[in-house]
Amino acid sequence: MTDLDTLSVNTIRGLCMDAVQKANSGHPGTPMGMAPVAYTLWQRFLRFDPANPIWPNRDRFVLSEGHASTLLWSLLHLTGVRSVDPAYEVLGRPAVTLDDLKSFRQLDSHCPGHPEYRWTSGVETTTGPLGQGVATSVGMAIAGQWLAARFNRPDFTLFDFDVYAVAGDGDMMEGISSEAASLAGHLQLSNLCWIYDSNRVTIEGHTDITFTEDPAARFLAYGWNVTTVADANDLDQVSRAFHTFRAETERPTLVLVHSHIGYGSPLEDSPQAHGAPFGPEGVRATKRVLGIPPDADFHIPDGVPDWFARGIGARGAELRTDWEKTFDAYRGAHPDLADEVERIQRRELPDGWDAALPVFPADPKGLATRDSSGQVLEAVAKAVPWVLGGSADLAPSTRTRLTFGGAGDFQPGDRSGRNLHLGIREHAAAAVANGLALTKLRPYWSGFLIFSDYAKAAIRLSALMEIPTVHIFTHDSIGVGEDGPTHQPVEQLAGLRATPGLLVFRPADANEVVETWRVVTALRREPAALVLSRQALPTLDRSRLAPAGGVARGAYVLADAPAGEPDVILLATGSEVSLALSAHDELTAEGIASRVVSMPCWELFDRQPREYRDQVLPPAVTARVAVEEASTFGWDRYVGGGGAVVGMHTFGASAPLRQLLTKFGFTPERVSEVAHELVAAD
Repeated sequence: MTDLDTLSVNTIRGLCMDAVQKANSGHPGTPMGMAPVAYTLWQRFLRFDPANPIWPNRDRFVLSEGHASTLLWSLLHLTGVRSVDPAYEVLGRPAVTLDDLKSFRQLDSHCPGHPEYRWTSGVETTTGPLGQGVATSVGMAIAGQWLAARFNRPDFTLFDFDVYAVAGDGDMMEGISSEAASLAGHLQLSNLCWIYDSNRVTIEGHTDITFTEDPAARFLAYGWNVTTVADANDLDQVSRAFHTFRAETERPTLVLVHSHIGYGSPLEDSPQAHGAPFGPEGVRATKRVLGIPPDADFHIPDGVPDWFARGIGARGAELRTDWEKTFDAYRGAHPDLADEVERIQRRELPDGWDAALPVFPADPKGLATRDSSGQVLEAVAKAVPWVLGGSADLAPSTRTRLTFGGAGDFQPGDRSGRNLHLGIREHAAAAVANGLALTKLRPYWSGFLIFSDYAKAAIRLSALMEIPTVHIFTHDSIGVGEDGPTHQPVEQLAGLRATPGLLVFRPADANEVVETWRVVTALRREPAALVLSRQALPTLDRSRLAPAGGVARGAYVLADAPAGEPDVILLATGSEVSLALSAHDELTAEGIASRVVSMPCWELFDRQPREYRDQVLPPAVTARVAVEEASTFGWDRYVGGGGAVVGMHTFGASAPLRQLLTKFGFTPERVSEVAHELVAAD
């Protein structure tokens, strides 16, 4: 270790301490303990250009123990990472200024309490709850190997990046990390390196009260390469570990680092150092130990920024420049593939990608929306070569397996396959899909709607990060029938709809499915959840009903009163739209003017101009009936005080579908009866 190495490591530690102390909030111990490891990785190994942090072949760095965010903020500041705007253009200003560090955890600072994607350039993912970062990194590693298989040619290596994720004891305790590690081991993702910060301290105390397993043995059992760093402060040991990772060609690598939380502080290895500032006297005492002027806050010695510029800055610039030269030559040799690479980076689609989407003829028997979705997905994936995904072991049921020629399976022996087998790991599956989206591919994953609960944290993060992950859920209601209430989703729709920025679609028939995919595939900064039926739904006759293109506006008038304003409006989604149409026919025959509104996506409808919303739901018509085989929660915003909801107020039951529909009131007769009551009371 040179003097500049020591000075740089301790500068990082000083900035971390000062940021937490000034905010009087945060976690100083972990970033101080891991500063030497992060420094070594960034200064000596990471293929990353601070002047262009979105260079496609850069190594990815994920801080899964996100509470240690000051470690990342200090590195982004000291290495001079430049900011990038939402249009993916480098702006040239620093991603993290010293003022940002000084306002750590404060409003509008680019140094929030945890890493936030799209908020601060240089952050590859929002890590959020523990375990999310490492699980997302598996998706990034899969993306790296898939990109290499598709685009690399004998004379052109466009993609060979590595993915590094720093994890703590908390990450290792969370179940999602086990799911993700198991999958990564099976897939032999040799471009993936998890750095396990084993400081043996959590908020409640030392880990001997909760966590006494042998993580190294666990990861060996997963099929990982495991190497140990006995002292996090020994930069040569740390460097050897990273060289070991780079030499490994058949397994992911776990670097198990024994660190000291709050290194150098009076609270070293104390739980207090994990989750609270040291206090003014503790900070000064620690600075004396580290050779930092005790009364100098946010001190950056002369020579440290230049040292980083000569290390990661110069190396990253050279690698990025060489890549750009390679890509220019590649464009000449393989123009079509180069065009794909550029479109991927801009989140653009091929011209005319939706030209071959199917159109389904009217059919009273119809087909399940999971079936029509599978057909549309096949057409989308053919037209957009970077659409790929899989399921949590349910592809035959969710209809998400791609079957066209060349689709293939992504496995250790073939990295070009576009079908991912994610196993019975719903939470990791969603996080892996997020990792693929963060690498600019267009991913989907699938499962039963009831199991969306297992993936909720990752679904939420896709919305928080504003990335276009597609979450496909089938078996959407009590229509699951004999499987019973454990498998019949009731409250899941309301939970998904409550997530800001997540577009939730429940299409009514095959052609609404087509239009749903037309909207979803074109999304650039929003995730979507597709909620699909297992049972067959009639394919509606669009010659007498409104076209399915109304899906793009979230809700539309599907069938209207013969003349004039309706007496009552029937609102429905999914399988209940055809039910509402049957009730509409009954009401019309009885002389009651009714309107049927299909509402496949509440979120899109709420974004429409007031004029359009009032056209669909005239304020003067207060007699409104919503019909949905799910919790009634949320429907009051559309039916108002004068309306009613035919929905689920309990969990379901195990019985054949027809019996369930009658038991819970999902019949044309019941909907008509409720409509009659509202019209009479109006």
